[in-house]
Amino acid sequence: MSAALSAQHVVKRYGGVVALSDANLDIHSGEILALIGANGSGKSTISKVINGVVDLDGGQLLLDGKLVRITSPQVAKHLGISTVFQELSLIPQMSIADNIWLTREPLKSFKVINRKLLNQKTEELLSLFDGTLRTKFKPDLPVSALSPDEKQIIEILKAISIDPWLIILDEATASLDNRQVERLFELVRQWKAKGKAVIFISHRMEEIFRIADRFSVLRNGKTVGEGDIKDITEKELIQLMIERENVVQFTKVSAESESQSRTKSVYLEVENLQTETLHGVSFRVHEGELVGVGGLRGQGQRDLLLSIFGDIPFHGNIKIKGQSIHFHHPKDAIKHGIALVPGERAREGLLYIRTVLENLLLPSWNKYGFPLKIRKAKEDAARVGDRLNLVMASLMDPVSSLSGGNAQKVVIGKWLLRNPQCYLLDDPTKGVDVNTKAEFYALLTNLSKEGKTILFYSSDDDELVGLCDRVLVLHDGIIRAELKGRTLTKENLIAASLGVSNGGEA
Repeated sequence: MSAALSAQHVVKRYGGVVALSDANLDIHSGEILALIGANGSGKSTISKVINGVVDLDGGQLLLDGKLVRITSPQVAKHLGISTVFQELSLIPQMSIADNIWLTREPLKSFKVINRKLLNQKTEELLSLFDGTLRTKFKPDLPVSALSPDEKQIIEILKAISIDPWLIILDEATASLDNRQVERLFELVRQWKAKGKAVIFISHRMEEIFRIADRFSVLRNGKTVGEGDIKDITEKELIQLMIERENVVQFTKVSAESESQSRTKSVYLEVENLQTETLHGVSFRVHEGELVGVGGLRGQGQRDLLLSIFGDIPFHGNIKIKGQSIHFHHPKDAIKHGIALVPGERAREGLLYIRTVLENLLLPSWNKYGFPLKIRKAKEDAARVGDRLNLVMASLMDPVSSLSGGNAQKVVIGKWLLRNPQCYLLDDPTKGVDVNTKAEFYALLTNLSKEGKTILFYSSDDDELVGLCDRVLVLHDGIIRAELKGRTLTKENLIAASLGVSNGGEA
């Protein structure tokens, strides 16, 4: 197997937004290329051009030196190109096997699906991630029963099921835990040894330097640097991405002493909270405090946030300003001034076919009366867009036209319009570039100064250590440690995440 793909001077426009203006990329069999850039730089767009999801407006694609036009994902697959996109493409109601082999099912006579062979082929793929999943999955299990990391793995298996020569991994590790990432990297190295090529897109620098052979940097739709990964430093890569240094600066939102913090009112109190994954969690959060929630993915962090937001059943007691509450639906939590900012924006945060304006005003339309005061609604939406530095052509463009980072800003912006007292954040910077992260950190700082209560789950340990007043580390559904002050270090956080006591209060 030997092939080479070259994208030369590629241009792509979405209305008035230029996603790619001069993108260049070369990838050869037997190598791993890290495609790097801030959100909005054009990484996902060039991936979609190569995979045939969108057609280029200028430039050309060459396969083994010959001009090629990839007009659809089917054409890409025929050419041996497969992509794992940042937003999942699985059908929840269908089984694992049917999702992986959709339109490519093995057939018996009279075009009847060969279920035995289908399940056998699916089990062979699932075995690639043995030991990293909650249980041994059966091929007929519906995708809706899977957790986000497990869905991501099925998405990966779906992509490699066609045995492609080129695999594009677009933020494929963002939802995976450490064991799953390690296994994926083992597979990537095996693919490389077999002569396959991999385009690896990630905002995690540590992963890029571990796995990549070469790098290519996009900025504002242009390729601004490329070369061997061994010949560049992390600092130099970041400079190429954003044109300035030290964009991401962590600022503790509260420099007050613990005694001063205790004089503030307790806004949120959780007592003996129990769900399928939580086994007696208790803590308090004061007004104006930013409390982090850490630990390995899947230890109950999501259940904690969804319980408070009234989205899943639970046992225990939750108090808001000293009053016991038990929300049975998110709308009840919203009425009480609580907002949930999810990390899975495509599934939980946005209506991708609707406009930016409609998405920003999703929880707030009723405040604009009937008949609708559309002028006032647009003014409020524009004001929030300005506050978030939202990069868009128009409020009336579909939110699908935005980059990942700007789409996540819309998820946050729709709550800013309601001015809630409490923010529940479910890994909101997952798959977001360093520049957007810096803006998000500044927003959290300002919200905390305004007296807002923030409960912040992040899969990024540096974020938790750098931003939070305290961090509650979950392990096996319990709080393994509460880290604060001098005990709030990355070493202690990782140790507690693994269930090891290494400082902090249990």
